[in-house]
Parts: sequence; structure tokens; C-alpha cells
Amino acid sequence: MVKELESYLINVVPILRGCIAELTDNEDDPYQRSIMTVHANSEARDYVKSEKHAGNDCPVELNGFQLPPMKLDDLPEGTQTEALKEKIAKSVDEYIGFHNHSPQVFFCPDVGIITARCHVPHADKGQVLNNKVALVTGSAGAIGAGICEALLEKGCKVVATDLAGEKLEGLVGELKKRYSGEIEGIPMDVTSERSVKQAFKEVVWKWGGVDIVIINAGIAMVSSLVEMDFEAFRELEKVNVEGALLVLSEAGRYLIRQGLGGDIVLISTKNVLAPGAQFGAYSATKAAAHQLCRIASLEFAPEKIRVNMVAPDAIFAHGERKSGLWEKIGPDRMKKRGLDEKGLEEYYQSRNLLQAKITANHVANAVLFFVTRQTPTTGATLPVDGGLPDAAPR
Repeated sequence: MVKELESYLINVVPILRGCIAELTDNEDDPYQRSIMTVHANSEARDYVKSEKHAGNDCPVELNGFQLPPMKLDDLPEGTQTEALKEKIAKSVDEYIGFHNHSPQVFFCPDVGIITARCHVPHADKGQVLNNKVALVTGSAGAIGAGICEALLEKGCKVVATDLAGEKLEGLVGELKKRYSGEIEGIPMDVTSERSVKQAFKEVVWKWGGVDIVIINAGIAMVSSLVEMDFEAFRELEKVNVEGALLVLSEAGRYLIRQGLGGDIVLISTKNVLAPGAQFGAYSATKAAAHQLCRIASLEFAPEKIRVNMVAPDAIFAHGERKSGLWEKIGPDRMKKRGLDEKGLEEYYQSRNLLQAKITANHVANAVLFFVTRQTPTTGATLPVDGGLPDAAPR
């Protein structure tokens, strides 16, 4: 993608998506969003520039779009968000004033054609996240997979991200069988600023913007403080802290540019409040990520962006999909307690007040509580641990 086109898409498309959003009567979630598709190819650009615009010659299928396109040209040079917002909002308002309806098709001489579709959610299916776009990090693990499934079930468009490889490909292939057209996989390394930025760009290219970001990627290690390998600690810090910060800051940039509010949820851990011996690196780095998100809840609140945390206890698998974290640290935990895998799971279940087995579905339900906006809440931590007194305050 040429640099000029990339800059246009990053800056203009999310702003445009925000400007055409319809107001609702729901104070907690006041905007009905559209899913946007960018047709940035030579055929679309040539058609727009030709000024002939014969319907049967259009390279983009426009059936269902009854109103004429809105032309997006003469936009301010540079990437100043406020100047772009002002210009685009004025153009959209003028279009609505003339046609009594928001534009659905946009002709952009330097890009091509952009279309926007607003699907009304089906109440009987409970698709309360219809027209929203979510990006989930660490999707290929047990918790990430459970969250992706839960979001899809609620009508959300989901971008599953993780390191490139069979695990991500397998998850996306499996989910596409049930949710064709609703799930996309994008390889992303959360420790690479370039990789994170590229993933968000691809989300804009695919669906026009992002509304929900789930920060779930994380790794662990077992070591006492006196024996800890500093290079191994730094690897955890890169993923658990720097990775969380890179995703958090990039999410904030896009959500602010879009101007529709949004939701960010960190999958934290009970170890933030109740750390365990031999687990210092994980506990400390996750606590740092947790604190970054608490600060984000303060900084992003004026933009109506909510930032919350979910703090689960041990989760070993989601169906056949094993937890990468527990594949790594489970053997040490089993050895120290003289237990097999089943016995270790039973141990963790027996230690909480409700004697409950904590699952990825439980974590996903906690995420849904926040992103479906059941209460006006930000900066909160929701424990998913069956009741662990040591993890108080609750």
C-alpha cells in the first residue's frame, strides 16, 4: 500500500465512521455504528475519476444503496485529526440536510469507493454487539479463543490476533465455519510497535474502525527471585508490560480519532492482588499492565472510552485448546504438589470459596459484562476466581 493511501485510510476512514454513526436512545451506548468496506483498487479509482458513473459499469456492487454517493475530496493535507473531523463532519451534515439520510457510499478520488452498511441487530439472537468491531490479542490460547467465540455470538466482528502460526490459523479456520464473514485472523507480535500498528491498519481496511480491544496476550515463568534469569524476566516484561502498553496506546489513538467512545478490557490476573511464591516475574509484570490500564481509564474517560480489567484464577483449557501459560508452568506446579494434571485442576478448584472450576467461558462472560455496557463503569476490576479471600479487596 502506498504511503499516501495508507495515511488516508488511517486518518479519514475511522473519522468518517464516527461522523455517520446514528444516535440511539441508549445513554450507555449512544451510537449505532456501520461496518465500512474500502475498495481501494485501480478500477474503483478510475471509475470515481471518470465522472461518468454509469451504474452498470461500477466495479463495486452497490445494490441496496439507494442514495447517491457523497464525494470526499479537497480534504486538508497532513494528518491533523481535528481539521479532518471538522471538514468531514461538515460534508456529512450538508449531505444529510439535502438527502435527509446519512451517506452510505463515498467516492474518494485518491482511494476509490467506500461503502457503509448498518445492520439492525436481531433481538431474538441477542446480537447486542452488532456492527461493533473487536480486536483480541493472544487469541490462540484458551482464554483468547473463549473471548472470540463469545463476542462472535453477540454479533461482533472479531479480529483474532496472535503470533503467526498454526494455532492462530487453526482457531480462525474453526471459527469461520460457524461465523463466516465475521472473523478475521491477523498475525501480530505485541512486542513490536510496527506489528501492532500494522494490525490496527488492517482492521480499518477490513471493517472501517475498531470499537472493542481485549488485551489478553501474556506469558509466564516459574522462578524464585534469587534464581531468576534476568533475560527471561525481560522477555516477560516485553510481552506483559510493553505489549500491553503498545496495544493500549494504539487502541486509544484509533478510538479517539473515531469519536464514538469504546471499550478496552485487560485480562489481568488474581496474582495482582494475591501473588504467589516462585511467580514473581508474572505477578509483577501483570501488576504493571494492570496499573497502566487503571491510568488509561483516567486519561480516556473524557473521550467516553471505558477501560476495565478482568482478573481470573487458573484456567487450564477451553475445550481441546490448552492454555499456553499452563502448558509452561503446569509441570512445575504438579511436581511441587505431587499431583497429575487432573489433580492440579482439582486443587485450584478446591481452594476457592465456591469450589468452582473457573473456565474461559467465565472470563468471556466477564468481558461481555463490560463491553455490552451493563453498568456505567470504568477503571474497575472484576474477579473471576470463585472467591479467593487473599485476592481481596473485592
